[in-house]
Amino acid sequence: MSTVVMLGGNGYLGRNVTQKWMAKDPDARFVVVSRSGKNALADARITNVQADSADCEAVMKVMPEQVDYIVDFVGRPEKDPEQFRRFNDAPADVMLRIARQKKVKAMGMIGGVLGPKSFVEGKKRIIEKLKASGIRTEYVSPTLVYGNGRNDSMSRMVPLLKFFGIFSKNMRPVHVNDVADELVRKMIGE
Repeated sequence: MSTVVMLGGNGYLGRNVTQKWMAKDPDARFVVVSRSGKNALADARITNVQADSADCEAVMKVMPEQVDYIVDFVGRPEKDPEQFRRFNDAPADVMLRIARQKKVKAMGMIGGVLGPKSFVEGKKRIIEKLKASGIRTEYVSPTLVYGNGRNDSMSRMVPLLKFFGIFSKNMRPVHVNDVADELVRKMIGE
């Protein structure tokens, strides 16, 4: 039985990855760390815990004894460098510290290729730092992710981006099922 920790895992991508992982590995158990401690997914294999993913001490207090995999879903574009660090670098640093302490099999991360330059470059920098740790690091860097109930201003751009995606793969939107499948396959080593 594997234990998977999801930092920020009750969000859109985290929920979809959890569902895909549960389908691929029926013995896996999940610890979802979020500020609210609540999750739209209800399953006996999911334990929801409340902690700020940017606060290592708070997250360490809610960690299970065994952690086999850990994935960071926390992140958002921020113009202010300090805010970028808080919402992007800090959760990745927490993940790395836990990964080292718990001797995980792999860490996972969501990057990006579409968005403000500072966000795309910042995520790329964080992924390189994680890879340099020597701990197996798997990541997916999608463009705009859509599907499975996402209905916001960005998802309304999907038809336009599908058109532009004909000319540039960096513009082609990606269905959330494809993103989730790819990350889970990489994490479990398929």
